[in-house]
Amino acid sequence: MHREETHNQPQPIDVPAPCRPIRAVGLLQHPKILTSQELCARIAERLQQVGLDVYRSSAWDENGVRLWLDKVDLLVTLGGDGTILRAARMAFRSGTPILGVNLGRLGFLSEVKPENWEEKLLAIIEGHYWLEGRMVLQAEFWRGDNRMETYDALNEVAISRGSLARTVRLDTSIEQEYFTTYKADGVIVSTPTGSTAYALAAGGPILPPHLRNIILLPIAPHMSMDRALVLSADSRVDITVSSDCRAILTVDGQFEVSLQDGDRICVTASQLESYFVRTQGKAYFYRTLMERFRW
Repeated sequence: MHREETHNQPQPIDVPAPCRPIRAVGLLQHPKILTSQELCARIAERLQQVGLDVYRSSAWDENGVRLWLDKVDLLVTLGGDGTILRAARMAFRSGTPILGVNLGRLGFLSEVKPENWEEKLLAIIEGHYWLEGRMVLQAEFWRGDNRMETYDALNEVAISRGSLARTVRLDTSIEQEYFTTYKADGVIVSTPTGSTAYALAAGGPILPPHLRNIILLPIAPHMSMDRALVLSADSRVDITVSSDCRAILTVDGQFEVSLQDGDRICVTASQLESYFVRTQGKAYFYRTLMERFRW
C-alpha cells in the first residue's frame, strides 16, 4: 500500500510504426467456445506455414499469456468484445497491438470476421494495416490515506450499488472541487471506447474512439443530476462512497471490488494506450455502429 497520492497528467505516447514487421503472433482462444478452439488451430497452422512463430493460450490464462507476451508482435483474439478486453488488460504495459476475430454478438472492437480471417491476416503480415490508439483510464482505489490498488480500463470504471435494490450516495468532485452528490444506482466513468458499452446502455452519448474525452454518467439517478458530462482528457474525477449501502467497483466488467463508506476512486486518463490493428478505412466506426445496432 502507498501513502502518497499522485496525479499524473497524461503524456504524449509514441505510437508504434504503422507497418512494423510481424514475425511472431500470439493467439488467444475462448475456452468455452468450441469454434474458437478449432479456428485457433487452423490459424496457428497457417501462420506456421508462412514462417511465423506462434504462441497459443486460453484468453482466461493470464499467467500463461504473460510468459510469451513480450515475444509477439501481434495478439489475435478469437471471441467477442469480452475476450478483447481481457487481451487489452494483459497488453496495456507492453503496447502489443490487438486484432480481434469476432465470434461474439456485437464485436465492436473486432476487425475480422471468421469467414475472411486468412485474407485479412496474410495482408496484415505483409504490412497492409494501420494502428489505432485508444485512450485508457487509470483508477486509483483509496481507503483513507492508503492507496489500495490501481486499475487500468479500456471501457469504463463503474461505482454502483451491490445486490440490494437501494440507491447509493456518491460524492463527486471534478478537478478536486465538489461537483454533486449522485443518489443513484451508480456512476460510470467511461472512455470513448466504452461509450458504446455500459455507458450507452445507461443512456450516455456515443463518442468516436479516436477522441480523448472522459464521460461521467449516472446510472438510474433518483432526484439528482441525470445528465452525462463529457470532460477533457486531462480532467480528474474523484468519487467518494457516502452511503451505508454496500457499493462495488467494477473495471471493464471484468471483476468487482467491494467498497466501504468513505472509500474514494480517483479516475484520470492513463499514460498508457491500447492499440488495435485496422485494415478498414478510418470511417469504419460509423459503419460498424449502424451495422451492429441495425439502425
